[in-house]
Amino acid sequence: MDLVNELLSLRQQLNASIRRLKQNGVALATAERDYKVALNKRVLELRDEGMAATLIQLIIYGEREIAELRFKRDVAKVIYTTNLEHINGTKLQIRILEEQINREWGYSDNN
Repeated sequence: MDLVNELLSLRQQLNASIRRLKQNGVALATAERDYKVALNKRVLELRDEGMAATLIQLIIYGEREIAELRFKRDVAKVIYTTNLEHINGTKLQIRILEEQINREWGYSDNN
């Protein structure tokens, strides 16, 4: 029964992780949008101010607001990716437990 309880617990964790993945995906998309909008806006401002295009590419990523938005985007990406890896790890644990339960209960794919 301990294996079955552990399996049920892992399935609950998996469902919770999938719900979090949706939230993290929305956060990632929002951060990406905010970063790109601010980046494009600032590039156009610098171009309107007469800055050479080659210089814009050199300095834009070092500007505080742009760097902060890029950082937030990168953090959101790490959180999303970590969430995906947790889901994959939980799925693997579930498969291992199911196989162990099948062995203990005498089930096989051939029955």
